[in-house]
Amino acid sequence: MIEVRRSGDRYRGGEPAAGIESLHAFSFGPHYDPDNLRFGAILACNEERLAPGTGFDEHPHSHTEIVTWVVEGELTHRDSTGHASLVRPGDVQHLSAAGGVRHVERNDGDTPLVFVQMWLAPLTPGGDPSYEVVHGIADSTPYAVPGAGALLHVRRLGPGERAALPDAPHLYVHVVRGETGLGQELLGPGDSARVTGETDLAAAATGGGPAELLVWEMTGPPQG
Repeated sequence: MIEVRRSGDRYRGGEPAAGIESLHAFSFGPHYDPDNLRFGAILACNEERLAPGTGFDEHPHSHTEIVTWVVEGELTHRDSTGHASLVRPGDVQHLSAAGGVRHVERNDGDTPLVFVQMWLAPLTPGGDPSYEVVHGIADSTPYAVPGAGALLHVRRLGPGERAALPDAPHLYVHVVRGETGLGQELLGPGDSARVTGETDLAAAATGGGPAELLVWEMTGPPQG
């Protein structure tokens, strides 16, 4: 089964007047939807747009695996465990909040910042927080989040190119840019697909230009 969720149906949050725009794919904050709390391990998939000089001041997280993919611009990260870094397009950032951590996320550059941030539920809560940035991850190298039983695959497709997706109990596919064919479905930027029980599935760049996808492979039983 492939269930498509369109970008235009996302809940709009943030503070647009302050230069912060957020688009939420799942129940989030004041927007509570009991039928859209999670899919597999995924609790949130937020598209964030920060104007230069804006950002999220220090705030707490716990019992969450947070993975961030920068689309445009440069993300400044600082956290209460002493990590400070700049995250750029092509980098995978992973903050394991574990028993508790506080962090700051800002656009300290002079151009707009766009990033996708995904929250995953840990298999076991608690523990010590950890932080990692993988710079320039390759399409052929999945990024493992063992604490959530999940793998992140990046797929960058040239015009007309196809790529096989992993066979797994369920996949979550987010289109970062371009138009993508997935089975009989056509997805555009910001669209997502929740895939359950499909095999031999491929994605194709169908819009005459390149496409970029984030694909979560999850092995646990479907939830949400």
